[in-house]
Amino acid sequence: MSKQLKEPNNLKVKSILVSQPKPESDKSPYFDLAKKCNVKIDFRPFIHVEGIPAADFRKDRINISEHTAVILTSKNAVDHFFRMCQEMRVSIPDTLKYFCISESTAYYLQKYVVYRKRKIFHGKQTFLDLIDVIKKHKEEKFLLPCSDKHKEEVPEVLDQLNINYTKAILYKTVCSDLSDLADVNYDVLVFFSPSGIKSLFQNFPKFKQNKTRIAAFGPTTAKAVKEAGLKLDIHAPMPAAPSMTMALEQYIVKANKGK
Repeated sequence: MSKQLKEPNNLKVKSILVSQPKPESDKSPYFDLAKKCNVKIDFRPFIHVEGIPAADFRKDRINISEHTAVILTSKNAVDHFFRMCQEMRVSIPDTLKYFCISESTAYYLQKYVVYRKRKIFHGKQTFLDLIDVIKKHKEEKFLLPCSDKHKEEVPEVLDQLNINYTKAILYKTVCSDLSDLADVNYDVLVFFSPSGIKSLFQNFPKFKQNKTRIAAFGPTTAKAVKEAGLKLDIHAPMPAAPSMTMALEQYIVKANKGK
């Protein structure tokens, strides 16, 4: 990647690399964007999740069985909660209450439990939505499975409300191996987290932006782009572009106009 970027290309956008897994649904707006703007869009996760070994988790001296409820903020949290219970040989009681950040996360529980026979609650989409539900069950002792790079907003809100909970780091975010992209060039690189920027430079320490455009979703990602000495060309969400695909489309239309 760093090698070919030394060759300046024109400012027309022909190719985009999205630093996320390829969408499972054919109805993804990225596929619509590729067709509408006649651009090539590839997907490649710059980061991935790895489970914390049970031997390491034991060092935190957290007794999962002591908890009467679990807060699940993602599908990763669901997977690694049940993985750790299995590795630790913890028997999960039918009375355990599940508090999920969204309806889709709640339905994902069907992979592990008989949904209709469990006490499952969910918010709409954000953690603040879920808090309204949690406040009605303040007598519970909650377990919060999370990653080493979790959002501080979650424990901060739980602390403010004096919720009885235990933070359990069950998985971690690590940089993926991108060595096969060394000789590949894209006009736009799209990032969704500071970890993605970290992965870029871990894989390509001599990376030079040159004519490559950088797109970032969210304020923390945008900040990481700038702190890495890169120029931020495309930013979402914005009032005129609440989604990344909308921001990309607006940029592409302008960049490719008359070319």
